[in-house]
Amino acid sequence: MIRLNERKQFAKTLDLFDKHHNPDALTDRIIVQALKACSQLGSLQRGHNIHKQLSNQSKNNRFIQASLIHFYMQCGRVNEAQRVFDSCVNKNVAHYGAMMKGFIRNNMPEKAIETFKNVDDPNEILLCLLFNSCAQVRTAQALDFGKRIWHSASETHRKDEYNIVAAFDMFIKCGDISSAEQIFDRMKRTVVNYGQMMKCYNNHCMHVKTINLYEKMKNQNIAANLVIFLLVINACAERGLEPRCRLIASQIPSSMLSDLKLQTTLIHMWGKVACVKEAKHIFDKIDKPNYVAYTAMINAYGLNGMGYDAIQLYHRMPAEMKDAKTHVCVLNACSHSGLVNESRSIFAAIPNKNHYIYTTMVDCLSRSFLFDEAHQLIEEFERHQPPNLLMYISLLSGARNRNDVSLARRITQRIKQLGHVDNDCLASASVLFTNILASSGDLEEASQLRFEMDQLGIRKKMGLSWTEVNGEIVEFRVKDRTHPRTEEIYDELHRIEKELIEHGHKFDSSWITRAMMPGETVASILNSHSERLALAYHFIQRPVPSRIQIVKNLRICGDCHGAIKLISQIRRCEIIIRDANRIHHFSDGKCSCNDHF
Repeated sequence: MIRLNERKQFAKTLDLFDKHHNPDALTDRIIVQALKACSQLGSLQRGHNIHKQLSNQSKNNRFIQASLIHFYMQCGRVNEAQRVFDSCVNKNVAHYGAMMKGFIRNNMPEKAIETFKNVDDPNEILLCLLFNSCAQVRTAQALDFGKRIWHSASETHRKDEYNIVAAFDMFIKCGDISSAEQIFDRMKRTVVNYGQMMKCYNNHCMHVKTINLYEKMKNQNIAANLVIFLLVINACAERGLEPRCRLIASQIPSSMLSDLKLQTTLIHMWGKVACVKEAKHIFDKIDKPNYVAYTAMINAYGLNGMGYDAIQLYHRMPAEMKDAKTHVCVLNACSHSGLVNESRSIFAAIPNKNHYIYTTMVDCLSRSFLFDEAHQLIEEFERHQPPNLLMYISLLSGARNRNDVSLARRITQRIKQLGHVDNDCLASASVLFTNILASSGDLEEASQLRFEMDQLGIRKKMGLSWTEVNGEIVEFRVKDRTHPRTEEIYDELHRIEKELIEHGHKFDSSWITRAMMPGETVASILNSHSERLALAYHFIQRPVPSRIQIVKNLRICGDCHGAIKLISQIRRCEIIIRDANRIHHFSDGKCSCNDHF
């Protein structure tokens, strides 16, 4: 938008232009200024009239040609701009720049890239326009071309501040993190650049890098603004480790704490790190919570097994604020707490149900083994909407909990019939069904299915767990032996194994999804799960912590869940594990989920 005084000035320019009754007396500068005024005011007809009145000499003037191209592009007349461009005999960077800028303005970045390919010696402006175009296209081909141009550019151009910023933006938006990091290292460090890099890390689930970059930013005495804190808080929420969250939260200036967006982000963070009291404390301080704040608090309750609290807050929430996400969060809370009757009542009262709401309700019923009712709900949905594979995945997950191979087989066959809809869901179903077969003892069919999955490029996701010990974030994977204290960790696991057996725990082989190797036992396989390795690492610390927090990328298995309940009683330790579905609070031999997971 142009300001009022600028609009008046452009209008005055056109009035002066109109007073020249003799077109031949117009100077090139006046014509260029008039076309600029038409561009800014969107005066298509007046600009078109100027074009028609131009003498042949003026039409051959490079500045006027570029101005005409810019004018037509500003008015959205790409074809007219193209005709002017094609008529230019000796094109220079001004012509190419006007065309590329016009294509970008008119959402045709591919055309801008093609135009650039005809330039012999691009200047820094054309390079910026190219990088902007590639950032908009975001294809592998666009990234490859932009990257090649960046690396082949002269050192002078690669040191140009505008080129650096444009290339940095291109690499970030195209997902080339390595190249973005290389440019970031040579950029002038500003809070904006830090924010871009952090956002890129968060978008690619590289949350530790976001946190580390924040620390680097502090060391360079660059003050974090609201955007930076929102990004680093979100990163902390995803990593899910309380000590780091408390440290970051303590560094937020008090002047920012009244910002509603920051408050909501903090509620989300505290909920995901099992600190519900802190989340509620912030929520209660908000004078007028919006639907985002309500939903964040409902979700915090739900994740931590506080289903009744989630329902109470849901009913307190003004009806006009509730959206699909709110409904999904409260139904999830019911699902994680086994509140089937309450979920039925809420579901029935929702006016407009989308597939997310149906899927969550199906999940709630499946967790309580109400498969017939869940299937009826799916049929109800499919009478009006195309099939949704996530609903069948929820059914299959319930069959896994019940170890019902027959039901799992029927569901898997149905998923395969619909598999063309979503390959990711088909892959999830294949992995899940393979685990069901293996845990039921049918290792031969499980092995055959795994072979077929390998042929299709489907890979089972590796179990990872991470935790924070003495300010260091440590990550373990299943059967991990890379840690410097590996021998101590496995020695501790053997001690825990003996304690579990003494207290009556029987290692459940139904959660083993592969054939045992020579020398392996059921206990040794289950003890190699990533969350148990992380747990043992805590127990070899001195002093042993009384509260342990672990985050896992997959759902916790039934044997680990039962074992950790008992460990919390034997070792008199509070253990919190956030898995892919929810947060488990283990204490004194019990879990907050009441075995409903």
